[in-house]
Amino acid sequence: MPMKNNLGAKIKRTITSILPVDKNRRGKCSNCGKCCYLPNKCSFLRIKDGKSYCSIYKIRPLNCRKYPRTEKECLTQETCTYYFVKK
Repeated sequence: MPMKNNLGAKIKRTITSILPVDKNRRGKCSNCGKCCYLPNKCSFLRIKDGKSYCSIYKIRPLNCRKYPRTEKECLTQETCTYYFVKK
């Protein structure tokens, strides 16, 4: 069951971002930008030529770098190109 898209879930993702990414995660970022709206639009999100990008990419927080860290944390499954293989 996925996490909820609220401030509490974002705080939990931020705290757990110090943990490693699930070794079964595959894929790469498609620059859809949907994760940048969890739960509110990130002020560093920019859009150019239909692609989303981070204006502070090199110093972005761990919860952004590692999203989705686990399958349960993936709230953007309809657009996210990361996926998790079954163990």
